[in-house]
Amino acid sequence: MAVANGHSPQPLATRRGLIADVVLAGVLAIVLSVATFFAAHYHHGYRPVDAGAITLVAGSAVVLAARRRYPVLVLAVVFAITLVYFVLGYPNGPIWLTLIIAYYTAVASGHRLAAGISAVAGFVIFPWLDYLLRHQPAPSAVSVAAVAAWLLVVLGAGEAMRFRRERAAQAAQIEAEEEQRRDSEQRLRIAQDLHDSLGHYLSLINVQSGVALNLNQELPGQVRDALAAVKQASKEGLNELRSVLAILRQDGEPAPRSPAAGVSRLGDLAAQAAAAGLEVRTETQGSQRPLPFSVDVTAYRIVQEALTNIRRHAGAAAATVRLDYGDSALTVQVDDDGRGPAASPGEAGGQGIAGMRRRVAALGGDFQAGPRPGGGFQVRARLPLDSAR
Repeated sequence: MAVANGHSPQPLATRRGLIADVVLAGVLAIVLSVATFFAAHYHHGYRPVDAGAITLVAGSAVVLAARRRYPVLVLAVVFAITLVYFVLGYPNGPIWLTLIIAYYTAVASGHRLAAGISAVAGFVIFPWLDYLLRHQPAPSAVSVAAVAAWLLVVLGAGEAMRFRRERAAQAAQIEAEEEQRRDSEQRLRIAQDLHDSLGHYLSLINVQSGVALNLNQELPGQVRDALAAVKQASKEGLNELRSVLAILRQDGEPAPRSPAAGVSRLGDLAAQAAAAGLEVRTETQGSQRPLPFSVDVTAYRIVQEALTNIRRHAGAAAATVRLDYGDSALTVQVDDDGRGPAASPGEAGGQGIAGMRRRVAALGGDFQAGPRPGGGFQVRARLPLDSAR
């Protein structure tokens, strides 16, 4: 009875589940004891219900408190108690309910072998006890078929619950892996942004201070010492930055060394989207000019996020990216002809609409995202230029 099937199921009982089982066991112990006493009046020729019978019935119910943690052991104990109850000659009654619950729990927990052994043993033993011990008529074919039908019904219910739990566990595992993947992607993007921004400025400081030292040999000693200190500090800052990026990057991922991602690379995004089957058109309005670094990177990331979400969720065939260079702000707009929102505002991992909104808010800009009147979806961000300088 204590042998489980090959895949070693692990029914993890939560505290709430254990409390529920304890309450269930207590209620059943009382209800079944009372029900057994009254049921005895309808069964003649059996041993009268006494303290021993009540002890066995209540005991089989109390054992169910541990059914989630030890399903096989509980099934074996309840089976043994039920067998003793009928061998002693007590009348047929509600004690069957505890055996059914224990049998169902074992099946739902994945212990098919133990459940199968108990089912076969019960089918072979219980219908014949009156015939063997009390010289009563043998069970009819109808009664034997009814027992078999009940066993199959409970087996089917347990298997359905087990399948449902396994599907839920698989879904939770997939969701956890997806969440981990999104977190990893976000860490990489943070590392890239840090490298592009801080690395750019630290490198510039390091180079310019070195140039100043080399071209101005006649600088006063204090000035040269200050420039040398700036050069050394910027070099150490770059090393510290690389150490931080090593933590943020995935294992084995090389340090980001590509040029800063900006609107000049929107053509690369359009080409990537085209390779995935999405046609992307780019439009530019206003006087195109160099942008502050933070605005340049944020505009690129917004377009990147929007196109990624369109490919994954919107089912669109085409998208349009518009850049409007205003006097005081850059406006980025992405429209698609898909079936609706490209992502949920609460999408996990800091990506999607929520991630874009946070990027824009960090620059003091405005962000809107929603369905277009003519169909599809629109993402629009206004990025102030003055606040980013």
